[in-house]
Amino acid sequence: MNKFEHYFLAFNRWFLMLILAAMSVIIFANVGLRYLTSQSIEWAEEVARHLMIWLTFIGCGPVLRYGGHIAIDNLQDALPKSLAKALRAFIALLLLGFFGFFVYFGLEYMDRTQYQSTPATQISFALIYAALPVGMAMSIVHWLLIVRRYIAGREFASDAHFDATASASL
Repeated sequence: MNKFEHYFLAFNRWFLMLILAAMSVIIFANVGLRYLTSQSIEWAEEVARHLMIWLTFIGCGPVLRYGGHIAIDNLQDALPKSLAKALRAFIALLLLGFFGFFVYFGLEYMDRTQYQSTPATQISFALIYAALPVGMAMSIVHWLLIVRRYIAGREFASDAHFDATASASL
């Protein structure tokens, strides 16, 4: 399981880096062309916007895994350990339901928009909206990989690249 987790996280990180690199190159090239030649790439803003959508949903899982999303912990801190653990189990189930809901309705939304095309690139909107179910499915995997430690002691993953608890103490 550790090998799967390692490769899954590496894949997720590289996917995010490629999306961000593509966005950066497209926007930089478009700005450069606009200032140097008074011309711009017609599809640059549209593609960058769609890549930002993908970046947001694909990045949701790693941020969740490291405890980077906003959370209110006061109730957990005030409860006895056994009740706090039960509350975290309830939260874990709610999150799984939330992610599952968005996977299902993301697929439904993709189905409804598959015959609509984007203005500049003429690709199906379903390809853009696929970010929702793909990102939420990946978030489910990330959550399942850390949920036991979260329920047991409110622990999130940490590594040399990102540690939410270290940045929170700054």
